[in-house]
Amino acid sequence: MATDTLKGSAGAGSASGLRRLLLDNGALTALIVLVIALSALSGDFLTTDNLLNIGVQAAVTAILAFGVTFVIVSAGIDLSVGSVAALSATVLAWSATQDGVPVVLAVLLAIATGIACGLVNGFLVSYGKLPSFIATLAMLSVARGLSLVISQGSPIPFPDSVSHLGDTLGGWLPVPVLVMIAIWLLTAFVLRRTYIGRSMYAIGGNEEAARLSGLRVKKQKLAIYAFSGLFAAIAGIVLASRLSSAQPQAAQGYELDAIAAVVIGGASLAGGTGKASGTLIGALILAVLRNGLNLLSVSAFWQQVVIGVVIALAVLLDTVRRKAGATPVAAGTGGGNRGKQAVTYLLAAVVAAAIVGATSLLHSGSSSTTKKVGLSLSTLNNPFFVQIRSGAEAEAKKLGVDLTVTDAQNDASQQANQLQNFTSEGVSSIIVNPVDSDAAGPAVRSANKADIPVIGVDRGVNKAQTAALVASDNVEGGELGAKALAEKLGGQGTIVILQGQAGTSASRERGAGFAEGLKDYPGIKVVAKQPADFDRTKGLDVMTNLLQAHPDVDGVFAENDEMALGAIKALGSKAGKSVQVVGFDGTPDGLTAVDNGTLFASVAQQPKELGRIAVDNALRAADGEKLSQLVKVPVKVVTKENVAGFGG
Repeated sequence: MATDTLKGSAGAGSASGLRRLLLDNGALTALIVLVIALSALSGDFLTTDNLLNIGVQAAVTAILAFGVTFVIVSAGIDLSVGSVAALSATVLAWSATQDGVPVVLAVLLAIATGIACGLVNGFLVSYGKLPSFIATLAMLSVARGLSLVISQGSPIPFPDSVSHLGDTLGGWLPVPVLVMIAIWLLTAFVLRRTYIGRSMYAIGGNEEAARLSGLRVKKQKLAIYAFSGLFAAIAGIVLASRLSSAQPQAAQGYELDAIAAVVIGGASLAGGTGKASGTLIGALILAVLRNGLNLLSVSAFWQQVVIGVVIALAVLLDTVRRKAGATPVAAGTGGGNRGKQAVTYLLAAVVAAAIVGATSLLHSGSSSTTKKVGLSLSTLNNPFFVQIRSGAEAEAKKLGVDLTVTDAQNDASQQANQLQNFTSEGVSSIIVNPVDSDAAGPAVRSANKADIPVIGVDRGVNKAQTAALVASDNVEGGELGAKALAEKLGGQGTIVILQGQAGTSASRERGAGFAEGLKDYPGIKVVAKQPADFDRTKGLDVMTNLLQAHPDVDGVFAENDEMALGAIKALGSKAGKSVQVVGFDGTPDGLTAVDNGTLFASVAQQPKELGRIAVDNALRAADGEKLSQLVKVPVKVVTKENVAGFGG
């Protein structure tokens, strides 16, 4: 009986130990499960190239997250890191290329910019008594605005000497991964071995107690936010190096990914707990999820749902762990605990390798004769690009092609990741609608090295080889729009222009074409130009504001139909009567407005035809056929007179 009781206690102790092990290493457990599951589901996941891709794709988020770890451990929050990253990269590129500053000095200036932003955040929190949420939210807006002011909304080419940070060593080891590892080790050292690291835990655990214990809390917070700004600057430089250009709109939303990585890694938003290795694992989980979901052709919209669920589960796990009494990760954990942790990581790696090796056998010998084509669109939050996808999918189905469509969400870095995933997956060919023509170059060059033909659609790719560009002429379309609007106004009047998203080639080209077309009509005066980001709601808001200053405007040119439809809503009964509006793209809603008479004209690009021809050319390129470098799809001004006969 005593023996039975002893055995039962031992069994219970083992179960309790396993439970505690899983609770204390929840992020690591989740990462292992993800790797095993994705290895079983996709034969393209567990390859050297793809695993290196995951490392590269995790690098920027991880570096940002390491800086955010300092802030969260001290019970703060930093929402500005994405904008600070973009600003730092823009300062580097602008100073090195526009102002003739030596590259080394430009790099130091970029890093100083990040530190300065962090110090401002720290000052507002420590001495201004602002909540960290409000202070860093303000910096998010200020830094992004300064980035746009400095760059004038256009990407700036990155110096070649710095762009090597986005390259590989020995042709296979990515430099961003090495930078990520170096920052991880630095973060771990600061948290574990330095006075300021111990201060972070003390402040996060109980700020008042820390102050009464003699800590200079205000000065420590200055240093903490300065660290966050420093790491944001480094992340911005690495990101711009990957894209070969500083994008003023880069890293939008990355602050949320960084915070998610820290929380997934086991840190508490209440402060006082967190570790560098957990943050790294959290960043890897996000990268593995996105990479795997791309390989499995999961919709970008569903990917957002999955990421949100993972973040919620991570916070729930943190709550369960604290209620269960799991060991908190704080300063001063003993060497014995670290030794056990190292053994845990080693065992986890061995178990994962064994299971992954077994699951990989599921894919051995499997092959398919169906050609696979990857299509990366700049956004699917716009009817024009939705129609490109529709035309591409219809043609792919007709030709028996396996088409995978991804949504870059107007993020050049995310698109680079998607293109790298296509390359490592070994698709037959790639179709890309670049967020930015320069930023897509490095990823397309990687596809070139892998002998995968690339087709550009709607926008070209700079500094890389494409088998063909299927596009209508945005510049010509802008000129046609100017002519149509000016002639409708009889060559006289005042107009406003609603511009697209700053930095995009479509906005630049359409705007340049419209300006060129207006030169033939000196009686037309442009009284205002404002960006509305290709968005209908923003078009409504911006047009409403412009009407306050220019109530007697005679015409509106919007660089896409969505903004034009927003402008029509703002104009109300004036639209199509006293005020003429011209849009761009020929979307279904735009053509309906043309037919109703509220939109005078739309410069139609026939997006479904763009998608259809792009897939057809991608298949021909995969078969080794020689293609025309430029495949033109006619642009047409659609008015009420010819809208009925327009096929779209």
